[in-house]
Amino acid sequence: MSNTPLPSSFDGNDEFYEENRWQKFSRRLKEEPLIPLGCVLTCMALFGASRSIRTGDHNRTNRMFRARIYAQGFTLVAMIAGSMYWQSDRQKRKEFDKLVEERKAREKNEAWIRELEARDEEEKEFRRTREARRRGVSIDVVRKEDEMKEAKKAEEKKSKVLDKIAEKGASSVEAVEKEGKTKGVLDSVQEMVWGKK
Repeated sequence: MSNTPLPSSFDGNDEFYEENRWQKFSRRLKEEPLIPLGCVLTCMALFGASRSIRTGDHNRTNRMFRARIYAQGFTLVAMIAGSMYWQSDRQKRKEFDKLVEERKAREKNEAWIRELEARDEEEKEFRRTREARRRGVSIDVVRKEDEMKEAKKAEEKKSKVLDKIAEKGASSVEAVEKEGKTKGVLDSVQEMVWGKK
């Protein structure tokens, strides 16, 4: 099909490969070398026509303008033929670029979540320090109390799920577990947005 190497994500390697502008320009020149050739021929014909106009050679001027038209036609045909030939590779390139965009967005989102978690942890530590100063105790005591509160909340949540299982019966265990997981996901999203309560 084509001799151009595809990005490594299409070769089975999961690492992403991004090309800079110079790499893209050189790749495009290698893919379609006839287009720059047509542009150079067109420029040469225009340069020859301008020189022959200055010298007053009307025959040569007409020949150069005809050569310019032929060179432009050649460039146009090269563009259309190259576009048709490289269409599938360009489609793969667009898919790859879309994957790269999604990956960057996901990484940005993960970094944002990590930043929020770090700020939340700093806020908790600040509250613990303030509480320890207010009560006149060591900060370790406040940390242990917070850990015990979180463990108590988790135990209460677990007992609520078990109570629902007992109420609905053994036949609907999966539904209750599913409801518990969904509620857990909603709680975790709420905690991400509003902070832990």
